[in-house]
Amino acid sequence: MAKKKLIHFRENLTFPHLFQPRYHEIEEDFRMSSCWGKDFFSNTNPIILELGCGKGEYTIGLAEKYPQKNFIGIDFKGARLWRGAKTVQEKEMKNVAFIRTQVDHVNKFFGPGEISEIWITFPDPQPGKERKRLTAPLFLDRYRILLCPEGILHLKTDDLDFYNYTLEIIGQYHHPLLYSTDDLYHSGCSEDIISIRTFYENMWLEIGKKIYYIKFKLNRT
Repeated sequence: MAKKKLIHFRENLTFPHLFQPRYHEIEEDFRMSSCWGKDFFSNTNPIILELGCGKGEYTIGLAEKYPQKNFIGIDFKGARLWRGAKTVQEKEMKNVAFIRTQVDHVNKFFGPGEISEIWITFPDPQPGKERKRLTAPLFLDRYRILLCPEGILHLKTDDLDFYNYTLEIIGQYHHPLLYSTDDLYHSGCSEDIISIRTFYENMWLEIGKKIYYIKFKLNRT
């Protein structure tokens, strides 16, 4: 297993659509910040982020479904990202990129208003560490800078406490709630949201767990 990982890590270095910046590159302003459309995707199409993308199933699924949009998956695990980057290479997809970094650094990689949507799919629920949750006020303040004025946030989780916490934050800070359900696959929700599943989502569904979903915007006042 360790040998396979090393092979994957070496191959990661060859993917032009997988960015693995060193710490000094992040601190000194990442070269693609505010330039993704022009310098990487070569278009002005909307850019959608997936935070904690894992193997990239959701990022790739969305990119296949919406070729007129650009997608960037972010994760810190190089072994996971290898699978997504490899799939993008095999399918010769031009509207997908990946960044290997911690979500804490997300503001270093994009300029103000550069992102149109953010997907947070099955994040670590951080029990007992609410400040570290990806929908905590600290993170939402960071996303507000990146998102365009009409930008949208999506959360999918199998964790009821995380779901309720996010709804509380939305209410407390008066963020516009567009939609929420405590049972996505029995909600009558649109095919767009239920047609793409991550590895973990399939695993949770197989054992009968509910999937929770929230769609909201950020308060700009």
